[in-house]
Amino acid sequence: MKTGIDSRSDPRDELIGHLPAMRAFAMSLTRNPAAADDLVQDAVVKAWGNFDKFQPGTNLRAWLFTILRNTYYSLYRKRCREVEDPDGKMAGQMSEKPAHDGRLAMTDFRAAFAQLTDEQREVLILVGAEGFSYEDAAEMCGCAVGTIKSRTNRARKRLAELMHLEDEDAMEMTDAATMAVVNGKPAA
Repeated sequence: MKTGIDSRSDPRDELIGHLPAMRAFAMSLTRNPAAADDLVQDAVVKAWGNFDKFQPGTNLRAWLFTILRNTYYSLYRKRCREVEDPDGKMAGQMSEKPAHDGRLAMTDFRAAFAQLTDEQREVLILVGAEGFSYEDAAEMCGCAVGTIKSRTNRARKRLAELMHLEDEDAMEMTDAATMAVVNGKPAA
């Protein structure tokens, strides 16, 4: 099949003559005019950057079509691994808070927790971390429910004081049990 292109000329000069056939081939692969144009453009950029690897006297058209085909299948494999996320919801769900922040906060928490009295640590573990009701904790400790509530309240205030927390400060620790101890909400 004669393409009307002189094989003795610079292959870069011949490239333009192959563009219509490359676009037709790209259309057969993508079935989308815009995607075909993008594919041809990507293939031309790759070919242009690799003309030093082209062997003069060989079939330039076959070389260009091979680049175009390989570009298409590389993009296809890449798209198979990608998930469309135009509004960013999936990406937002995949983000993770850096672990070092949690470790730093946990170190501060442990140091402050160690400074509490035995009774305060006990009620915070029972009510906060373990999720026992005040009534159950009172029964386990052998004291009145009001005493447990009072100890828990004082222990939480003292812990916040030792950690230099204000009421509006947000604690973002990695451990739900620790959050329950500090905030007074049951661990999930």
